[in-house]
Amino acid sequence: MPRAIASDISTFPSDDARLVGCTCGSCGATVFPRQDHCPNCGRDEMSDVLLPRTGTLVSWTTQGFYPGYPYKEAQSDFQPFGVGLVQLDDVVQVEGRLTEADPDKLDFGMAVELTFIPFYTDEEGEEVYTFAFAPVER
Repeated sequence: MPRAIASDISTFPSDDARLVGCTCGSCGATVFPRQDHCPNCGRDEMSDVLLPRTGTLVSWTTQGFYPGYPYKEAQSDFQPFGVGLVQLDDVVQVEGRLTEADPDKLDFGMAVELTFIPFYTDEEGEEVYTFAFAPVER
């Protein structure tokens, strides 16, 4: 059965998987990933919240070189990939992989949607997934 790279950041592998952030009960700041203390006010009144699945691409780049630890993909299999900063509604900005790496197919302000993609195969042969954002076809 596929599993998420980190079990505490999403509801994957549910059919409508979402990222899990947290919101401060004192000042209302929302963050991803979860934190014990609010980065805005410092209080420990954080509660889990499911983040929106859709958002807007704020900034992006293409990673054309092999990343370092803890990246698990074999260097010989490396393919450039997109990385973006996504504004999820008016809730929070999240940095993550993009399913598209071609700069001609990415644009600031484009609509994107959360998805989960294979990241690597673990020692037991199980597929491990990570979250990514895919352009929404209009």
